Amino acid sequence: MKFISTTQAPKPGGHYSQGVQAAGLIFVSGMLPQGNNQPPMVFEAQVHSALDHCSAVLAAADSSFSDVVQCTVYIVGVENWPAFNQVYAERFGEHRPARAVVPVPALHHGFLVEVQMVAEALRP
Repeated sequence: MKFISTTQAPKPGGHYSQGVQAAGLIFVSGMLPQGNNQPPMVFEAQVHSALDHCSAVLAAADSSFSDVVQCTVYIVGVENWPAFNQVYAERFGEHRPARAVVPVPALHHGFLVEVQMVAEALRP
């Protein structure tokens, strides 16, 4: 088991790692859009920011979105689903991992999206 850490994503605010590589997979913890104490962003910018943080953790494990096999997304307000889907499709292109989008009433720090991923580890 290898713990993944990068300064390009928010430092964990609790007892967890940004990512863990184990059993041939990379598990990316739920990533919020931006660091604490920053002004709120519009929804689409929050999605880009959360995906940037996921990408940074994957890169720290020598991986990328093209290696993602599963993604779970928590969004505040089901009405944000189409906007999320558009940004997600732009970022992932033709790659289509398994995915769940879960509408929730609220997220930590008032953010509107949180993204977690599982990717194939191509390098031990």
